[in-house]
Amino acid sequence: MSILCFDAGAADIIVGYRDFDSLLNVAYGEDPAQRMDIYLPTDHSLTQKRVLILLHGGGWSSGSRHSFSAYIDSFKIRLPGYAIFNVDYRLVSQKIHFTDQEADIKTAVDFIVSRAGEYNIDTGKFVLMGVSAGAHLALLQAYKNASPGIAAVIDFFGPADLNAMYRKPWNPMIPDLMKLAIGGTPQTSSLYHDLSPVSFIQSGTPPTLILHGKRDYVVDISQSELLQQRLEQAGVKNRLVVYPDAGHGWRGNTLSDSFDAIEAFLQGK
Repeated sequence: MSILCFDAGAADIIVGYRDFDSLLNVAYGEDPAQRMDIYLPTDHSLTQKRVLILLHGGGWSSGSRHSFSAYIDSFKIRLPGYAIFNVDYRLVSQKIHFTDQEADIKTAVDFIVSRAGEYNIDTGKFVLMGVSAGAHLALLQAYKNASPGIAAVIDFFGPADLNAMYRKPWNPMIPDLMKLAIGGTPQTSSLYHDLSPVSFIQSGTPPTLILHGKRDYVVDISQSELLQQRLEQAGVKNRLVVYPDAGHGWRGNTLSDSFDAIEAFLQGK
């Protein structure tokens, strides 16, 4: 496989690879962190392409879209009719909070919609996939915003209820992280409600595939169990896949099984 190098300040770089055109380091906002890599199928038999939006993890305060780089080929092969958008967002700091990250994801989605004609994509066939903190942001975008409609969400062990995280932490560092990222406590800020995906579940919530390791000590499986419970109560199509021996992420056959589950869940989406 060739190595693609690019300058953060450079214009879009276009590279043909495996019947996809790649547009790298595309700006969707003015901040240097507001960048995405785009992979567009070149199959001209596709009337319109479906959309897969990838959101990386990293505890909201670290990580980058490049953590997905090793899996882009797998997504191309398994989901050949999808245009893939691998998105970076601003990271939590003293100046950047969850609300800024939420705004970044909405801005990125709106940017993709605005280029629908150029990219030949179907704005009714968006799928959001996130890992950990990225899954939290994917769920929040899909559940909270009516437009564009999201066809499905793929949630790899994402936080779903920030109130529960703060009040019953499974790691003593969680409350301090939450206070930094939100700027207060549940007693002083309504954002714990407003930034929790479970707060916005209703009958029209997009179908959701949840994947979680039973031995995850970073995001407790209780978050995914609560999410599934709320989805069931609202009558929303969902599936929770639990890997008994997995922690906060996995590889090998377990990851292949996850990709199988994603492929099956997205059939017809």
